[in-house]
Amino acid sequence: MTLAGRRVLITGGGTGAGADLARGFAEAGAEVVIAGRRAAPLEAVATRIRARAVIADVTDEASVAAMFAAAGPCDIVVANAGAAESAPFGRTTLEQWNAMLAVNLTGVFLTFHAGLAQMPGWGRLIAVASTAGLKGYAYVAPYAAAKHGVVGLTRSLALEVAKKPVTVNALCPGFLETEMTERSIANIADKTGMDGAKARASLEAVNPQKRLIRPAEVTAAALWLCGPGSEGINGQAITIAGGEL
Repeated sequence: MTLAGRRVLITGGGTGAGADLARGFAEAGAEVVIAGRRAAPLEAVATRIRARAVIADVTDEASVAAMFAAAGPCDIVVANAGAAESAPFGRTTLEQWNAMLAVNLTGVFLTFHAGLAQMPGWGRLIAVASTAGLKGYAYVAPYAAAKHGVVGLTRSLALEVAKKPVTVNALCPGFLETEMTERSIANIADKTGMDGAKARASLEAVNPQKRLIRPAEVTAAALWLCGPGSEGINGQAITIAGGEL
């Protein structure tokens, strides 16, 4: 499969799944634009795969508009930017709630809203959601609520674009082998007194395959959604979690 002649924009493209998505799309021949708030990791990825980097905050409408203006017309838009925090519900503040919804849900809305408006014709809108968008996890209620919102947004928008050569889908990985999960492991160890290996094992145990999901598995699914034969895949929340769901 080749994506030569296609331009893809990936938010949160400087680290984790976003960086691997950038790698995969570049290897498939697409012109890659990565966006995020921190210049250093973006530039490191951009240099490595010969992509363009754009500084943007997906929670800010003007910043998202500027991001697309800098990128140019994009055939594929991957709303990957996100963040996670954990706390017991009783100690979750309104500020934490708003922050989780802003980056994980409003960020997807703004990215899809502007992304769809500038698509030249054929297009793919892909959200990187989470198994937390399909089930509950303790201590991450705002994050799970936001990811559930992403799945609902995906399913609704898919119906609106169904008569166009555009599809909208969400990828829902389980715990990923990324920096974000490493921070979660450190947080578990700090809060429970577990050592790092046991904290990691507690997350691996959620997956019936007893492992974390590799970012490359998310990338492979995203590439499939952009290739021939995927035209009928629309409005789906595709689970990548070893049978967890």
